[in-house]
Amino acid sequence: MKIGIIGAGHIGATLARKWVKLGHQVSLANSRGPDSIRELAKEIGATAVTAAQAAKSGEVVVVTIPQRAVMDLPKDLFQGVPADVVVIDTGNYYPTRDGAIPALEQGKTESVWVGEVLGRPVVKAFNNIYSQSLADKSQPSGTPGRVALPVAGAPEAKAKVLRLIDELGFDPVDAGDLEGSWRQQPGTPCYTQDLDAPKLKAALAASDRSRIPEYRKAADDAAKPFFLAATQRKP
Repeated sequence: MKIGIIGAGHIGATLARKWVKLGHQVSLANSRGPDSIRELAKEIGATAVTAAQAAKSGEVVVVTIPQRAVMDLPKDLFQGVPADVVVIDTGNYYPTRDGAIPALEQGKTESVWVGEVLGRPVVKAFNNIYSQSLADKSQPSGTPGRVALPVAGAPEAKAKVLRLIDELGFDPVDAGDLEGSWRQQPGTPCYTQDLDAPKLKAALAASDRSRIPEYRKAADDAAKPFFLAATQRKP
């Protein structure tokens, strides 16, 4: 399968590396242009491209960038891309890193907002797992305690992502439509817990929409030292 990845951070690079090993053809892009990731792409076995090229490179396109950066992508990024190309959003909203995004502060589900900004329906996946777990915790299908990942979105698009997750070594869990993907946003019971399928389903069910501000604040407070340290390291 041909897969485009926009974002070469921890999740993007991990997915690229794993998919190349599984025999997929991966095109990798970031915000600074192909030259800045050419060595990384070569080491992984991917092809360094522009974001526009990644968006038009295959059957699946993964957008794995900070939430605020979605607004900086070209407005016509998916213009002319066939409707059956699946777009996966792995992003999460952290106000300390992203700044306040009014629509999200007013209650809009994160990936619904992402789809509106992109002008393209998305599938929510890979957002509730640390990159290290994604790299290290894959197991064969049927392994007891296999880590499960939730997938939310439209049925046909979601089906392709569910298959990819199983192939990557994780149990795919259908988490309903995109509006319901708030259940896997930062701070919710399933977030970064590396749960097996039964426990993941229970955690999704236990999420309380009225507590989204509380979930978000707890996750943001926990991540704040990391984001501040990252800012201080920038030249």
